[in-house]
Amino acid sequence: MNVWRRLSGPRRTLALAGAGVLVAGGLVTIPVTAAQAATQCDIAYTTNDWQGGFTANITIKNLGDPVNGWTLGWTFPNSSQRVQQGWSATYTQSGNQVTARSLSYNGTLANGASTNIGFNGAWSGSNPKPTSFTLNGVVCNGGTGNPTTPPPTTAPPTTAPPTTAPPTTAPPTTAPPTTTPPGTKVDNPYAGVRGYVNPEWKAKADAEPGGSRVSNNPTAVWLDRIAAINGTPNSSSNGAFGVREHLDEALRQGAGYIQFVIYNLPGRDCSALASNGELGPNDLPRYKAEYIDPIAAIQSDSKYRNLRIINVIEIDSLPNLVTNTSGQAGGTVMCDTVKANGAYVNGVGYALAKLGAIGNVYNYIDAGHHGWLGWDSNFGPTADILKTAAVASGSTVNNVHGFITNTANYSALQEPYFKITDTVNGQTVRQSKWVDWNFYVDELSFAQAFRTKLISVGFNSNIGMLIDTSRNGWGGANRPTGPGATTSVDTYVNGGRIDRRAHAGNWCNQAGAGLGERPRANPATGIDAYVWVKPPGESDGSSKEIPNNEGKGFDRMCDPTYGGNARNGNSPTGALPDAPISGAWFSAQFQELMRNAYPAL
Repeated sequence: MNVWRRLSGPRRTLALAGAGVLVAGGLVTIPVTAAQAATQCDIAYTTNDWQGGFTANITIKNLGDPVNGWTLGWTFPNSSQRVQQGWSATYTQSGNQVTARSLSYNGTLANGASTNIGFNGAWSGSNPKPTSFTLNGVVCNGGTGNPTTPPPTTAPPTTAPPTTAPPTTAPPTTAPPTTTPPGTKVDNPYAGVRGYVNPEWKAKADAEPGGSRVSNNPTAVWLDRIAAINGTPNSSSNGAFGVREHLDEALRQGAGYIQFVIYNLPGRDCSALASNGELGPNDLPRYKAEYIDPIAAIQSDSKYRNLRIINVIEIDSLPNLVTNTSGQAGGTVMCDTVKANGAYVNGVGYALAKLGAIGNVYNYIDAGHHGWLGWDSNFGPTADILKTAAVASGSTVNNVHGFITNTANYSALQEPYFKITDTVNGQTVRQSKWVDWNFYVDELSFAQAFRTKLISVGFNSNIGMLIDTSRNGWGGANRPTGPGATTSVDTYVNGGRIDRRAHAGNWCNQAGAGLGERPRANPATGIDAYVWVKPPGESDGSSKEIPNNEGKGFDRMCDPTYGGNARNGNSPTGALPDAPISGAWFSAQFQELMRNAYPAL
């Protein structure tokens, strides 16, 4: 999968696109009485509950005079109930009392108009529904319960209608939307919500001895061919679930976010063989019409509007145009072709524009890893081509929520026992064979620095980074416990480095690797989440050629007997033996990943 390329010289506030699945776990409807104030409302409050948490969906319907700006108030019956994260309103809570204030786009409600808001909350003991709501200080059910916001200084009449009665039968000339329009996405789609657990991957993990220790972690769903959109029940990779089945299952689970890997560019993985795709380099029209368009059609279904859909866009693609074209070590004809015809740039731009137009979809573009792009000759040019793609085919940088590094790779998250500024006997560690003049020695420092660079070339200042930590733990008996000997820069680096690969360019089924940090949000400055985009236990590629009808090739970098090439310094590949084709279940690797997990299981 993530093939190495040449080794040479507080964010925005919460708003619309919500989280969680709004399955009715109880419905509270507060109607109005016949004789009611000018501000009259009907509130529908539904929840989806799980142990210790819940997602609430609230529909506010105005039955009185037009409202220009509203404040909804209620009191939680249980003192433990808390609003943790909300959308489509500004929330405040004091004790049991909660207020939700309208935003700029949904504050105007004509007579008969509705708007939807929601939040994720926490509870202990029980999670009873509020019994009374107020809108702009007026109790929606005709006066029962205590208002949680101050009433107007001059109370509106409670027995007589207003001088000019609002229409009760005719709708306004232009009916306002009854569902929340697309708006500003939440700052971090991973924050405050549970991730989707793919039941197909979970079943494989649970079948392994000890696998239940990790099988409840969220992993990404890989859409690596057109057929995967509807499901591939007879495949050794993917599974019977298609995009819609995964989304429906996410609703059933009450998940707040789900992750997909968009991975089928024309001429895909132009410098690799194990993961070449089904589309030829000139198949951009097919990519758009048969791949991206159907995915977008499903993800845009209003049924899923409150689920955060996260797309990882085309791993191992755009950096290839910098590092593996003519004039570069290991440059290929295919990389030259897709650079010249614009297949990668325009394909990524189209995917960003089409998917980014959906209000609850978040796009993160793949941005390689430090062992691929950490040199100045690669670092800046890759940022530039990512920007080029982000504004191609009708897209803008606003369709990019962030970037992901180390996808399906093994680069250590942090190297605790040496840093790039260290020197040994007057020599910088950059001169060691392992570092090879790179400016970065681990993935966290690279991701944070690359984020700064991406902002400098024109991406929004609030972009976030993801780091795939599914296989970069490098724990177990061989994990160093301190710095290496200071005999030379090589003994110092090799003796203390966490990443135990023979070369930072080795990428296929690496022996000795372990599960890394478990998925979690906001782990470090500028990092939206540590994620498991590559599901642990799924092969990177076969260790020998295996005939198949799934379009999976054979790459010598997956062969443990191969002595390497210029891309990895002619080093042994470090690949495990007896591996199946890419994406197929590899039990021996999964067991090793669990043994070498760091943090340990």
